[in-house]
Amino acid sequence: MRKRAAVLCGAAVVVAASLTAAPAEAGAPRSAEPSHAVRPAWRECGTDDYPTLQCASVEAPLDHADPAGRKITLALSRVPHTAAKYQGPLLVNPGGPGGSGLTLAGFVASSLPAEVAAQYDVIGFDPRGVGASEPALDCAPDHFDPVRPDSVPATPAVERANLTRVRSFATACAEKYADLLPHIDTTSAVRDMDVIRRALGAKRINYFGYSYGTYLGAVYAKLFPERVRRLVLDSVVDPTEVWYDANLNQDHAFNDRHRAFMAWVAEHDAAYGLGTDPERIEAAWYAMRAALGKNPAGGKVGAAELEDTYVPGGYYNGYWPYLAEAFSAYVNDGDAEPLVEAYENFGAVDAAGGNGYSVYTAVECRDAAWPRDWRQWRKDNWEVYERAPFMTWNNAWYNAPCAFWPTGSLRPERIRNSKLPPALLFQATRDAATPYQGAVTVHRLLDRSRLVVESGGGNHGITLSGNSCLDRHLTAYLADGTVPRGGQGEADAVCAALPGPKPRTSKAAPSTARGSTLHGLLGFRG
Repeated sequence: MRKRAAVLCGAAVVVAASLTAAPAEAGAPRSAEPSHAVRPAWRECGTDDYPTLQCASVEAPLDHADPAGRKITLALSRVPHTAAKYQGPLLVNPGGPGGSGLTLAGFVASSLPAEVAAQYDVIGFDPRGVGASEPALDCAPDHFDPVRPDSVPATPAVERANLTRVRSFATACAEKYADLLPHIDTTSAVRDMDVIRRALGAKRINYFGYSYGTYLGAVYAKLFPERVRRLVLDSVVDPTEVWYDANLNQDHAFNDRHRAFMAWVAEHDAAYGLGTDPERIEAAWYAMRAALGKNPAGGKVGAAELEDTYVPGGYYNGYWPYLAEAFSAYVNDGDAEPLVEAYENFGAVDAAGGNGYSVYTAVECRDAAWPRDWRQWRKDNWEVYERAPFMTWNNAWYNAPCAFWPTGSLRPERIRNSKLPPALLFQATRDAATPYQGAVTVHRLLDRSRLVVESGGGNHGITLSGNSCLDRHLTAYLADGTVPRGGQGEADAVCAALPGPKPRTSKAAPSTARGSTLHGLLGFRG
């Protein structure tokens, strides 16, 4: 799996009647079992954006099967509750794998209605191996340095160059972190979450996860159903496709989203001058890609880097005006500078080759079996490429270290639970990173769950992004457990998508409005 509205939705809202779950627990949470967990020593670490943020850390076993053995450190953040009515800790996660959740706690606490946020300790955390948690992985910091080989292996030489590159990444991870890699996986991270729960002194946790964070939450609910109080999953991973099939299916969805961007550019020909035929505009984009493969813009944006630059547009359409401007400038004016700037703003973030990608790879390669015979990858990805060329081979090389990974693979957790309180799921129908069917699957697997659908929406991470209809459901659930009453179809409630973006009227930097703030915190490619 691969990251990233400002105005409130004025569209019509379709909301089902609601019912209320069990009442909130009063007072401070109690320990669920005897525990010697050391309580976090919170210290002020606020920022200009989130001045009430606090930071701390807790220890967890590297190997949960050996709780007395080697320890690792998990970095935490908190916005503490201020209301007399206390509903316990609300753990938040932005996805990835490999996304840091420390700042997300401040975002969630400041984005929820103040009277609701005040009832929770909003807890961010860096999962094992990530960010401020120790030790943190960084296998090969230069792995994504431009200019990389063309992602499409049109010749044996290009394929060999890419294979050499991904093998070297797997080898670097093995050489630097042989003792850690067997323990960097989703199930271990979930057990860390329960360590955090004990350290917080909570009988049960509330949880709010985006993207890959939905899989973390679902696995936690499977392993510790009695310790879940409320569970919010936004942009839902299909747990039956972890992870090889998920990435192949993602390629089709991103290709559709890229074509939606082409159609949007066609609608705004007056701004971009690329024509009104989406197919011709798409052909111009691939011609640009071919030209950059021969002559990289600014010595850094080749064909692979161009894909890196435009992949974020599949996550969040608020980036489309910037990407369209760079496309137009290159095609119409021969000006590569906006394209280089777009790469630095979007592509270089997506392709960050340090800690986030190292953890992403370590988790996905360890979580589940991947083909170890490269011929299988070649066959499957060429088949997908024929129908979905935009991201297929770029995504294949992003995940290809798993073909050579130095650890064995675990079996994915089978998600199924009838013992949970009602969980609340949110999903856009045209989400590319976590396609719609994944939310339908999890809705079926989690008994009593409720699914809120953003009809026609294509963004990834849809709550707290400006859609007031979605946010009303989220707020009601966190306030008192209210969920939509079950519908007759797949969805229990439907919200209209926000209007699409408009071309820019100024040349300001990318927006810091609410939607893009969230999408900057979510982990690309999951």
